[in-house]
Amino acid sequence: MSYLDRVKPIVNQTISTLASANFETDPIAGEKYSRQTSIISSAYKRHGTILERAMLESLRESNRHKVWREDAFRVSHAADQLIGHQADMALLPYGESIRTLQIDMMVFDSADQTLRAYEVKRGFGKFDAGKIRSIRRDLIVTQMLLKSYGELAGYKAERAEAKIIFYYGRRSIPRPHSLVGPELNDHFGFPVYDLVEEANAYFKQQLYDLLDRI
Repeated sequence: MSYLDRVKPIVNQTISTLASANFETDPIAGEKYSRQTSIISSAYKRHGTILERAMLESLRESNRHKVWREDAFRVSHAADQLIGHQADMALLPYGESIRTLQIDMMVFDSADQTLRAYEVKRGFGKFDAGKIRSIRRDLIVTQMLLKSYGELAGYKAERAEAKIIFYYGRRSIPRPHSLVGPELNDHFGFPVYDLVEEANAYFKQQLYDLLDRI
């Protein structure tokens, strides 16, 4: 099955959900434009999930990358306690859990023997200070535990690092802890950005077709 054939089902399901969603008719916009506005607003929110899937599936096309999603990355008490101290980037053993994180994309690169964890965001809006603190905190605890997590998963990584992808370029966390869409090809040494844009083009066309039918 081709890359795009693996991504199309999530796009098609998203379009189906958008088409059947309930909406409130605004007295000024009327039924047609109220529905279009509701669909577009929801499409923005759901697009992040499509981006995640497209990146995962794009890297499955590469011979040098092993990629998976981690829905319950365990955060230890020790890691949480070290946040904000000089030992922020200490390497800690993975296993104990006082809370869990969802890691959108784990990638082991056999070319440079590096394990990386990524959070994927659209990056088309700015976060408030509280959200940025939360993102940074989760980034740091992931970094501290990632190498040990990789060893337990069978990956003897020489390096481990956590990053956030702000796909459309509005970084809430600065370099070197973040990436934007056009940087992905060079970062992975594989045409990830080009493949994700194929998925985006398909989503866009399906969305436009839905709006035209209203």
